[in-house]
Amino acid sequence: MSRASQRKSSAASRHADTVRFILFEARPAGLAFDQLVRSSELSASQARSGLACLRDTIAEQGWPPLIWTRADGYKFCSDAAELQAYEVSVIREKLTEIRRFITGVVAPHATLQPKGRWIKHLNTQLGSVASTLDVIADYMDA
Repeated sequence: MSRASQRKSSAASRHADTVRFILFEARPAGLAFDQLVRSSELSASQARSGLACLRDTIAEQGWPPLIWTRADGYKFCSDAAELQAYEVSVIREKLTEIRRFITGVVAPHATLQPKGRWIKHLNTQLGSVASTLDVIADYMDA
C-alpha cells in the first residue's frame, strides 16, 4: 500500500479527526507530539498517520495550515509572519537534507560512475532544486 493511500484510509481519517479535535481544544496553544499522543489516546504511529491525513484534508478544504514549532508544538496558524517563519525553517531543513544527500550519496556515486547518464541527470536536477531552495531562503531573509 502506498503512503498516499495509507493517509486516505478510513483509519487515518478517523485519526485525523481525533487529532483535529484535540488541537482545536488546545487552541490557541499548540501541543508537543507526546502531549498530542496522550491527549488523543492514539498510539504514536496512529497520531503520525492522523497528522499526515489531516494535512491532506487541510489542503483539500482550504483550512488554516497546521504547523509545528519547537516552542509551541503542533497548532493551526493563520498569522502571516508565523507562517513565513515556519516556511523558511522547513525550506532550510529540506535544503540541508538535499545538500547532505548530494555530498554523501550522489557525489560518491558520480565518482564511481562518471559517465553514467542517470547520475549526471540526478546531479543536475538536485543541484537545481538546492539552488532554488537557497534562493528562496535568501529571499525570505531579505
